[in-house]
Amino acid sequence: MPDVPRIQVFASVEPHAETVLLTVLVQLVVIILAARAFAWLFRRLGQPSVVGEIAAGLVLGPSVLGKMLPGVSAAVFDPSVKPVFGVLSQLGLIFLLFLIGLEFDFRHLRARGRAAVSISLMGVVLPFALGWGLAQFLFPQLTVPAGWPPLDSRGFALFIGTAMSITAIPILGRMMMELNITRTRIGAITITAAAVDDATGWIMLAAVSAMVRSGFDLWLSLRMIVLTVGFAALMLFVARPLLHRWIQFALQHGDGEIGLNSSAILVVVILLCAIATNLIGIFAIFGAFILGAVLSDQHEFRAAVSRQLRNFVTVFFLPIFFTYTGLNTDIGTLESRTLCLFAAAVSLVAIIGKFGGCTIAAWVGGFSPREAGCIGVMMNTRALMELIVINVGFELKVVPPSVFCMLVMMALLTTVMTTPILLRLQRGTELESFVAQSGFATPIRSFDLEPDDAASVGPQLP
Repeated sequence: MPDVPRIQVFASVEPHAETVLLTVLVQLVVIILAARAFAWLFRRLGQPSVVGEIAAGLVLGPSVLGKMLPGVSAAVFDPSVKPVFGVLSQLGLIFLLFLIGLEFDFRHLRARGRAAVSISLMGVVLPFALGWGLAQFLFPQLTVPAGWPPLDSRGFALFIGTAMSITAIPILGRMMMELNITRTRIGAITITAAAVDDATGWIMLAAVSAMVRSGFDLWLSLRMIVLTVGFAALMLFVARPLLHRWIQFALQHGDGEIGLNSSAILVVVILLCAIATNLIGIFAIFGAFILGAVLSDQHEFRAAVSRQLRNFVTVFFLPIFFTYTGLNTDIGTLESRTLCLFAAAVSLVAIIGKFGGCTIAAWVGGFSPREAGCIGVMMNTRALMELIVINVGFELKVVPPSVFCMLVMMALLTTVMTTPILLRLQRGTELESFVAQSGFATPIRSFDLEPDDAASVGPQLP
């Protein structure tokens, strides 16, 4: 190629790349600053920082900034670079789910199992049934955006039921630590029930994703499920012993830390596991979660990985995920009174199913009404895990924008209501003295939110 045309080619390409980069950099600055500011504000209001980060994502989306300052919104959040943030969001979820799996404490599944399982069972079955029933009434009212395939009523109902059944154990675990109730009888039962719910929820989500992606073809669905179970077994019985040896080697040579080369190997393994479940036909995030879960008993390794990854995932990737969720959440999609009523019904059904179901199960299991209510309201916490579920449904195009908005509102409401209701119900229970010692109501005077940032990633359970 002659020199002149070559120069012209580079002249046409480089400015475009720099323009896209500039747009992305501006968005990142706005997203990270907004996430930190809202996290600080909500901590002062007695809420976990992750609630503020979720709220920041919604404020930056079309529901608030897009309505109040549409010109600014269009300039900052240029739709042409939205795919970039979609990829960054999914990449962040891969590392987030690895950390969540790594923080998963299976000791809770081996202790206090009987009472916890009955609470967990009611906390899954009742919300799922109510969500499935609500979906039958909601489905005929829905429309889909241009370019979407027709909605499948079966996939829609399954995802609504699954979304209703989720408990966000990472956020719940951090709330309980802040309130100093992790060692109480009520706290132990609740976190165990939430752990069972969490495990059940991931299994349900993987199974539903497989069925939807296969178009409800029985053999294809079974193939995906069998391959997923096979991958989990391979990770548990073959990869786990090998990884344990590598972990000991890496920690010894890094004086208790994960060195540069070991970090590179770890990132590659995480990505390979994500590739595996992606090729199976379910989402890449499941592979990362399974890897984390099979390594969750390596406490020194978990602490070393957390020191390296947690803050970066929390500060960089999570705000991108929340903002990407916020950009897909538009209250304007609730364009009729009927849809607004259904939005209220979604939150009501979710609360009745989880809060009511777990409270009844705990009361029948021998807890006092106030103690049962404490368990119920804690199990009703959804937050981050709910957003992951509904983003999966949105990516599969079985949850249209209007229902996506309803579910995001429900996730925020059920998380915000947890702490204030719990602080009222705990009076006169065993929790009262522990909460009094926690100093939870002490105002936060520092902008440094590092101690609370674990709320966004994992429970950090003792």
